[in-house]
Amino acid sequence: MSMRANNPPPEEQLQFRIRLPREKEVFGMVIGLVGGSRTIVACKDGKERNCRIPGRLKNNIWVKDGDIVIVQPWEIEGDKKGDIIWRYTPLQAKLLTERGFIKN
Repeated sequence: MSMRANNPPPEEQLQFRIRLPREKEVFGMVIGLVGGSRTIVACKDGKERNCRIPGRLKNNIWVKDGDIVIVQPWEIEGDKKGDIIWRYTPLQAKLLTERGFIKN
């Protein structure tokens, strides 16, 4: 009977799949909770947006101050409003920082 050793691969070979912003989406950091599933988010493009959590994600995403999120700006008033469509875990946020996608 052959037994395989459970040796983890070297650090360089570790692969992580992390969702990145697509076409019109941007990274953001939550800087304030407003209430009613709305937050104030400082986006990477230099704008602050009043973002909501859509109903389909409201019970699945728990957002706190300091969380890194993906924001999809609205078609109308896109400079001021948007939807939060993804929240990163602290480990994922750390990996994004290490790889240079976001800054502290």
